[in-house]
This record gives sequence, structure tokens and C-alpha cells, in this order.
Amino acid sequence: MADSPNCDLKSLSPLQLFERVTEQGEKVRALKAGKAPKDEIDAAVRMLLSLKLSYKTTTGQDYQAGLPPRDLVLINNGPTKEEDEDFVDPWTVQTSNAKGVDYDKLIVRFGSSKIDTDLINRIERAIGQKPHRFLRRGIFFSHRDMDQILDAYENKKSFYLYTGRGPSSQAMHVGHLIPFIFTKWLQEVFDVPLVIQLTDDEKYLWKDLTTEKAYEYARENAKDIIACGFDVNKTFIFSDLDYLGTSTGFYKNIVKVQKHVTFNQVKGIFGFTDSDCIGKISFPAIQAAPSFSSSFPQIFNGKENIQCLIPCAIDQDPYFRMTRDVAPRIGQPKPALLHSVFFPALQGAQTKMSASDPNSSIFLTDTPKQIKTKINKHAFSGGRDTIEEHRKYGGNCDVDVSFMYLTFFLEDDDRLEQLKQAYTSGELLTGELKKVLIETLQPLIAAHQERRKQVTDEMVKQFMTPRKLAFEF
Repeated sequence: MADSPNCDLKSLSPLQLFERVTEQGEKVRALKAGKAPKDEIDAAVRMLLSLKLSYKTTTGQDYQAGLPPRDLVLINNGPTKEEDEDFVDPWTVQTSNAKGVDYDKLIVRFGSSKIDTDLINRIERAIGQKPHRFLRRGIFFSHRDMDQILDAYENKKSFYLYTGRGPSSQAMHVGHLIPFIFTKWLQEVFDVPLVIQLTDDEKYLWKDLTTEKAYEYARENAKDIIACGFDVNKTFIFSDLDYLGTSTGFYKNIVKVQKHVTFNQVKGIFGFTDSDCIGKISFPAIQAAPSFSSSFPQIFNGKENIQCLIPCAIDQDPYFRMTRDVAPRIGQPKPALLHSVFFPALQGAQTKMSASDPNSSIFLTDTPKQIKTKINKHAFSGGRDTIEEHRKYGGNCDVDVSFMYLTFFLEDDDRLEQLKQAYTSGELLTGELKKVLIETLQPLIAAHQERRKQVTDEMVKQFMTPRKLAFEF
């Protein structure tokens, strides 16, 4: 956005004002560093002070770098008869709405950009093939600076992918596959390096786990990730507990981030309290560090200017809002992001699934019989109370978990639309829709289990060994 003082600042949201102040602060620093003429610097400073004043008037808060307005974490949908309220942070997702979180409002609150038809069409032109179903169906629905990534790609400039997994249990569920399925597709169509962070240190800090158990879970989860089909020559998977002690570049970036984020800022962004251990307070810098190519000198030959693209669920966005604020101040490019919706629990879309509740989802270790039983017994239905009512009034695909799951895993767009029309009209019954889901997931999980059996400890070691990948930098 232009820095014109004629801009109607009153029309901007608190987050837009926050980002304007941040951008203007970066401009002032750049002008001073470049020894620009005094009148140009003075004009930029006056604009910065004006923006800060507008921010305080609008929010009632003084601007603090890296500390967005507090309502970016607590999302109020406004007063309704049910007094609905969505709450989203990196550890908790809650909504009283059976349809799930209101993602349009979340985009506004978080200040990201909607993945619209124009962007999807541009991706299709860039890669020369049909976009992934997750893009076509709005499963990845929000972004930050994806246009910059496409600019780089179209101009033959490199970027890399970064995603991760918090290994809180030995068994992963189908929802955990979503970022990896999409990241694998991104890696294949753009042909770029990928780093995958296993935050076993985070799980040790937050869960009742030993460091040994957290690391064991990381290695077990790595097998499921490898079974998704990643190329060992283009992918580096690392455990924080393992890699952090071996990479000077990684640790240097952690320290740089730590220096530029205050305790007040992490309290505001993540809700930490004075009773939280200092490991939790410092952890966001560890999740930020893989956003910078210099954290992987063996891959990028020490280069610091390679931009990163992060596919993740939107609850992880607070980490990277912080990262994007810090990046220019430590001489690094801001990471770009692609945000996905939350994968619903079998019991409904009100909360995320729990790895500790075996009935909350379909796990990658489930047998065909367990898959069938879980779906038939636990999958929340959008159908009517009786067959007669269902035939007359039809089902509700917006709240039906079986249909939601099919949206993620059924590749055929026409088939999905046929199911939606049939269920909505009452022609298709809930049990019949569940049967379609069972027949979709059983072979998918069985194929994954077969691939996982082929993943040896030696293969895991190869993926997790710091090394040069099949790219020149």
C-alpha cells in the first residue's frame, strides 16, 4: 500500500494500520541506512508518527513491533442469538458453530489475504496444470505474499518450502496428512527444496513427555511423512532436539529472533503467562528459524536471500506473523504462507482433533474394520432424524462430517458434486454417504500403511542427515 498521507486511515482495520506502521518503520530504517536526504527521512518519520497516532486512536494501544492488536487471537464474530465466539491459537481451536470456524472473519482478524479465483488461475498458468483439489475447494483458503513466490518462480528465482509436525504421539491421523499431501504437490510442481521441522522440543515443553520419548515420536512420525512419497534427494527432515545442536546457522537465527522479540510481545501474541516455563517463551524463535535459508547452510550454500513458502493450518499463523515482523530487522526475507482450514473431528467441526482420543479421527494405524466402525458410529451427521424427513427435506452438507472428509480426500470433483446434490435433495441417505467415505478411506489408509512398511530406519537416517540436496545455490 502506498505511503501517501492522503490515504483515509480511518477506513483501515486495526491490523491494516499495524502493518502500515510496520512497513513505514522499515522504510524509515532503510532510508537512514541508505543515508537518504534529510528532508526525505523527515517526511518518512512524520508519516510514521501519524500512522502510530492513528493506530493508538483506533486500538487504544501503543504500537509495539511484533505485537499485533490483541483481537487477532480471540476472534469475536459479533453478537448473535447464540453468542457465537471462535477462539483460535496454535494450541486450541473452539467454535460453537457446527459448520466450523468462520474463515472469512478469520482472514479479516488475522489480516491475511483470501486465495481467490485470480490467484488460483495464476498458479495454474505458472505450473501448467490443474491446481490441487485443496486449492480448487478452498481447503487452502488464505495466504501471505503468494504473489511474490509466483513472481520469483516466473522470473526463474529460487524459493523453498518449509512445513512441520509436532510429534505428540506415535500414531498420526488423517488430518495430519493434509499439509504433507499439499506440500508434496507443491514440491513436485515447482521443483524446489523442502525442509520439514519435527518440533519434539515443543512437545517436551508442553506435554508430559521425556526428551527421549519426544524424539522417538519424531522418528516414528518421520516414517509416516516419508510414506507420503517425498524425494530424499530434495527433502530434509529434522528433529529440533537433534539438529539444533549441530547447525550454527540455525542457532544464530534463533538468537537473532530472540533478540528482537520482547517478553511482552510473546505474551500478547501467544498468551503466555508469568507461570510458563522459559522454554515455552523462547520456543517461537525456534519455529521461526527454518523460515530463513541460512538455517540450512548445507542446502543453500550459506545464502541468506532465498524466500520461504510455508504451507500450514491457519492456527500456526501467529508464529509467522511474528517471524515476518522480525525478518527485515535481521536482514532476512519475509516468509510467505498458505493457510489451510482445520480438519474436523469425527464428532463435528467445533474443535480440532486430539491424538489422545482414538475416536476423534481416523488414524493411520486403523484397520479397515476400525475405519468402518468409527465412521458409522462417530461421524457427525447432517441428516434428518428419520428417513421420511430426510427424503423430504434433505441433508446438510455444511455440517456433515462424512461429506467434509470426502471434500478432503475424494479427487473427482464431479463425483463430489453429485454426492452433494443427492444428499442435499434427500436422495442419498446418511448411511449411504458414510459408505462412500468408508470406501474412499479404507484403500487410502491401507496404501499408506503398505508404503510405511517399506520405510526403514536407514531411510529415516538418510532423510534426517544434514546434507546437500539436488539443487545448486
